[in-house]
Amino acid sequence: MYSKINTCVLQGLNGYIIDVETDLSRGLPVFNIVGLPDASIKESKERVRTAIKNSGFEFPLSRITVNLAPANLRKEGSQLDLAIALGILQAMGVVDNINCGDVAFIGELSLDGRLNSIEGVLPMIISMRKSNINRCIVPYDNRDEASVVEDIEIIPVKNLNQVIDYLNNEEEILPYKNSTDFSHEEEEEFDMDFSDIRGQEGLKRALEVAAAGAHNMLIIGPPGAGKTMAARRLPTILPKLSFEEAIEVTKIYSVAGLLKSKALIKKRPFRAPHHTASATSLIGGGRIPKPGEVSLAHNGVLFLDEIPEFKKDVLEVLRQPMEDEIVTISRVNATLTYPSKFMMIASMNPCPCVSNPLDYPSPESPFLAKSIKSV
Repeated sequence: MYSKINTCVLQGLNGYIIDVETDLSRGLPVFNIVGLPDASIKESKERVRTAIKNSGFEFPLSRITVNLAPANLRKEGSQLDLAIALGILQAMGVVDNINCGDVAFIGELSLDGRLNSIEGVLPMIISMRKSNINRCIVPYDNRDEASVVEDIEIIPVKNLNQVIDYLNNEEEILPYKNSTDFSHEEEEEFDMDFSDIRGQEGLKRALEVAAAGAHNMLIIGPPGAGKTMAARRLPTILPKLSFEEAIEVTKIYSVAGLLKSKALIKKRPFRAPHHTASATSLIGGGRIPKPGEVSLAHNGVLFLDEIPEFKKDVLEVLRQPMEDEIVTISRVNATLTYPSKFMMIASMNPCPCVSNPLDYPSPESPFLAKSIKSV
């Protein structure tokens, strides 16, 4: 018996439709998954086997071959569990042999058949919409994030039995519509405000100019002068995110697993990595590269507090992302590109050789050059 189910995998922010082809044939009982799966997909064999049994179905004692097509594309992620399980059940005849050409299934199975939430749902949904997928079955906990895309039907399900009943027309599940208003007419709520800054008229004026023109900025002042406090309040005076910008930011945070329960990020991000951060954490990386701080700060602010404390190689890797507004990460398994359009705000204490920062000499003075070099 043969079946074919659609699902999706991510590479960076781009999703690719995967055909999960399942064949049950005579022979010694064996369960093989082919098509360049990674470790998380190979482990899905045990999750799928146990989830099917604990959902009340008999796991077939047959030769099971699952092919993930196209076979030349590396696959990563546990979101293929649902499609693999449904492929087996459809080949067994448990699921009606319906036309699933425009339906995609994504979700991670727990051992009792429940569907766990996954990362990267929003970029998957956007990519599947571009691939003429009209309906998507997603875990119940991912329903708000997935429903940001309006022109595709989102069917949230809680467990494997519910998916089977839905496909066999034994249970009706209406497409989920998010009740959240995605318009930006309402006032954004911040837990801090630019008006908290008292005095510091020169600093506030500089921050306002930087916010208006999206300029980078270096704040120099003694400890306790309010550099960090002022920088953290900069996002409160930045222009509001457009819907397209909000989608871009949300996709990055979804892939990074930082979206939590939010459906759409409406505030400009503010990232403040510690000065011990490595170049990889700043730019991004991993076996399959994940977004770094420069991408998590996309359309927002990247704040480097005590910038002289950062290692030289860490600061040098910022040049290309700041110039090109994208960062390309190359690894053996993949080469991915993430957006990195951000404002960089840095702060530092005055040079020890200057007792009063207001006493800095003119730019032509050799003393200033010596002071800057010593910093």
